[in-house]
Amino acid sequence: MTTIGSFEAKKNLSKLLERVRQGERFVITKRGTPVAELVPIISPSDRRQREAIIAQIKSFREKRPRVGRGEIREMIEEGRR
Repeated sequence: MTTIGSFEAKKNLSKLLERVRQGERFVITKRGTPVAELVPIISPSDRRQREAIIAQIKSFREKRPRVGRGEIREMIEEGRR
């Protein structure tokens, strides 16, 4: 994420908005302190698609057994052999 001062943001707002429309994100600062983020709006269809993907990931994780610390160590050692 790119950081830009408030004066520069004001001076180049139309250019920044075009870049945001293309997917870039900006943090706007005032005297070096972050005060705002300029981010693209997520359309409702994009939001639904992302929520569906997140639900699929959660479902996938729930179906897999949890692995404990000892088991991870054993897997690492086995992979080294």
